[in-house]
Amino acid sequence: MSADKVRNSWRGMRERCENPNHQAYLHYGGRGIRVCERWRSFGNFLSDMGRKPVSMTLDRIDNMCHYEPGNCQWASRRTQSNNTRRNVFMEVDGERKTLAQWARTKGIPYSKLQTRLKLGWPIERSLGAA
Repeated sequence: MSADKVRNSWRGMRERCENPNHQAYLHYGGRGIRVCERWRSFGNFLSDMGRKPVSMTLDRIDNMCHYEPGNCQWASRRTQSNNTRRNVFMEVDGERKTLAQWARTKGIPYSKLQTRLKLGWPIERSLGAA
């Protein structure tokens, strides 16, 4: 991929964190998410992150932390979806996953799993056969 694709991701990251007029600022800069000093330079960002793979987006591994080396990766949309503040995580037998991940793992429709939990079923029973 061209450096332009990486540059677009870099610009978007900076805009979300630094421009109060950006539509997503409230969810990034507005809640304290910052771009590290090193990544204010596109060259440093490119050096640390490398080229953007096809169909991947910039993802913060810990979405409560900043954009900085060690906390960012190129990720698929599915990975991004599993790494948002809106997700509900459940731990079963020491394994922590989102409800969507549990539903896929167990072959249960997501809406059915949600309904079972809303009805007060224990997580182990909720994850039983569809």
